[in-house]
Amino acid sequence: MTTVGSSILTALNAGSGIDTSALVSSLVSATREPKQTAITNQQTLNSSRISALASAISSLDTFADALTEVLSGAAYTGTAASNDASIASVTMLSGGTPSGLPAQLTVEQLATARVYSSAASSGSTGSTVIGTGSFTITNAAGEATTITLDSTNNTFAGLASAINAANTGVTARVVTDTQGTRLVFKGQTGIANDFTISANADDSSSILGGMNFTSSSTAQNAKVTLDGVAYEYASNTIDDAIPYLRIDLNKASPGASVTLSMSQPTAGLSDLLKEFVDAYNTLMKALNTATATGADSSSSGVLNGVAGVRDMKRQLSAITSTQLASTGTYKTLADIGVSTNRDGTLSLDTARLAAAMEADPEGVTNMVNPKVSTASNQGLSALMDSVRDNIQRSDGPLKTAQKRYDALAEEFAKQLEDLDEKMANYKEQLTKVYAAMETRLSALKATQSYLEQQIEVWNNSSNN
Repeated sequence: MTTVGSSILTALNAGSGIDTSALVSSLVSATREPKQTAITNQQTLNSSRISALASAISSLDTFADALTEVLSGAAYTGTAASNDASIASVTMLSGGTPSGLPAQLTVEQLATARVYSSAASSGSTGSTVIGTGSFTITNAAGEATTITLDSTNNTFAGLASAINAANTGVTARVVTDTQGTRLVFKGQTGIANDFTISANADDSSSILGGMNFTSSSTAQNAKVTLDGVAYEYASNTIDDAIPYLRIDLNKASPGASVTLSMSQPTAGLSDLLKEFVDAYNTLMKALNTATATGADSSSSGVLNGVAGVRDMKRQLSAITSTQLASTGTYKTLADIGVSTNRDGTLSLDTARLAAAMEADPEGVTNMVNPKVSTASNQGLSALMDSVRDNIQRSDGPLKTAQKRYDALAEEFAKQLEDLDEKMANYKEQLTKVYAAMETRLSALKATQSYLEQQIEVWNNSSNN
C-alpha cells in the first residue's frame, strides 16, 4: 500500500543519492527479525508440545481400548456351550459374561402358537372372491379387532393382507395345494397370545358365510426346569434366565437334563500378558523419549518438565502394584511376575507366571479377567480404563497442560499479528523521517549549487 511518506520519498529519492527505501527496509528488518524469531521459536516448541500431548493421549486410548477388546473376546472369556443343542442351544449376549454356570436345564414343553385353518376350497385361488362382510379376531384378553371386507379386498389374498396390516399379532397366509385353497392364521407363542376368529358374511350364500375354521395347534407356554426350579415362558427364546446368555429351546424332552456351561478360554493368559507388557513398554518408551532431559533445551524431549506427563507416567507405573482382586493368593500383577523397571517400563518373569498358573490357574485368570468386574475384583481391563479416565480427567494435570498450551498458541499468533502492525507503523515513521531529510538535503544542495555558481562568477570577474 502506497503511503504519503513513501510517495514523497519516491519523488525526492534522487535528491541525496542515497537509496533510502532500501535503508528503511533494512532498519525495519533488523528490528523485526530478532523479535519474530523469538516468537516463532516459542510457537514451534508450543506446537510440538500440543502435538506430543495429543499423541500421548491417543496412544493411551488405543492401548486401553485394545486391551478391553482383546479381553472381551471369546479367546479370553470363553464361549457358552450346551451338551445337547438338539434340545437347547445357547448364545452369549453382549455386555457381560454369563454367571451361574454350569447349569442344568430340562425342557418339559415347548411354547406353541394358536393356528387356525379354513377348510380347503376346491378350485379356488388367492384371487377368488369370497364375499363381503366382516372378520373378527379376539385375543386372550377379550379385545376384538374387526376386519371389514368390501369390493376392494374380498378375496383370500385381500383378507390375508388386511389381517396382517391390522398388527394384532396374528399373521395370515393363503395356501394352495392339491386339495384346494385355504386361509391359515397363526398367533404368537404363549398362552397370553391365544386368539379366536369369527366370520360374518353379508350374504350367507357367499364363501365367507360358509367358512369353517379348525384349530391345528393350541397356544401354550414353554415349561423348563433350571437347576431344579420350574419356569414358564411365552417364547422358546429365553434371554433373562441367565445373565448375558440366550437359550433357544429346540425340542421338548422331559426327563433329559442338558448341561449349559462356559468353555475355558482357548488362548493362553501367558501370551496375553506378554503382549500387554510389550504394548505397555512401547507406550512408556515413547513417553520417556518425549520427557528426556538433555544437556540443553535443544537436546531435551519436547515434553520435558511437563507436569501432566510426569503424572501420567506415575499413574501408569503404579499398575503392577494396584490390587486387581481382594481374595486369593494372587491379587496384583506383581504377584504373578509383572514388575516395573526404574525407567517405568515393565518386565515379565515368565517362570514366576508359569508357577502361578500351575498353582492356581482359575485364580490368576479371574484376577486378570474376571467374568464380572466389581470394585474389589476389577480386572486388568477395568483398571486400565480407570487409570485412563483419571489421567484424562478434565481438572487433571494433563488436561490443564493442554489448555495452557492451546492458550499459548493463540497468544503467540496474536503476538505475531501485533508485531506486523508495529513494524508497519515503524516503517511509516522511518519513511516520513527520511522523506523530510530528503527535502532538507535537496534544499541544501540547491543552495550549494547556487553558491558554487556565484563563486565561479566572482573568480572569473577577478581574473579579468
